[in-house]
Amino acid sequence: MACELFQSALHGYLDGELDASRASEFERHLQSCPECVSALETQESLRGLLKQSALREIAPASLRTRIRAALPATESPAARRKHMGLRWIAVAAAVILVFFLSWRAFVPPDQYMAAGIGIDQVLDAHLRSLQPGHLTDVASTDQHTVKPWFDGRLNFAPPVTDFAAQGFPLEGGRLDILNGQTVAALVYGRRKHSVNVFVWPTDQRDLSFRSGSTRGYAWIHWRKEGMEFCAISDVAPADLHELVELISH
Repeated sequence: MACELFQSALHGYLDGELDASRASEFERHLQSCPECVSALETQESLRGLLKQSALREIAPASLRTRIRAALPATESPAARRKHMGLRWIAVAAAVILVFFLSWRAFVPPDQYMAAGIGIDQVLDAHLRSLQPGHLTDVASTDQHTVKPWFDGRLNFAPPVTDFAAQGFPLEGGRLDILNGQTVAALVYGRRKHSVNVFVWPTDQRDLSFRSGSTRGYAWIHWRKEGMEFCAISDVAPADLHELVELISH
């Protein structure tokens, strides 16, 4: 994390350890630092999940009795204490393993997609594309121009369709990078807003729509017929769902 305040202030802010002046300074900093906003959201989400998971378990009293009964009768008190300690270490290790696996189960599945691609990476790519001159590599409303443009540049053929008649005109396409993987980005317009639809191949089974929002941007992720899709924009979620329905049919 490049931001120095992330290391010096974020955890103190989360734990309520900053004085009023320092806390106000950090809150003002959040208004202009997407790195700290993302880190803060991640930490708050993790903290909330751990509080909700109710993973703490108390070993039953009968466990001590069973362990003692299993010890050889000829053991010396010192040896018995040693074996008891080893057994409790094994129990603690098992509890930690259960905690870790359960925590993984509680991580929202819609935050990550196949190939290790996360929603934050998709959002970062979307925001980069909104910089002047970055939205499209091929600017065209003609699907018969955009689709052939990807030939030879990708080892797969993304589905490209113009939905101008339904209120989502095709604006073009580009190549983008998500988690080190080259993907296709199809760009659609909606009332002066831009929608990025990222597409890449997958060997995972089909997946119905999963949606959410992050930092004020709505997103929808799905898989169909060997392709993985993630659409993202600041349009209304209902508009984004309408476009996704058109693409997936």
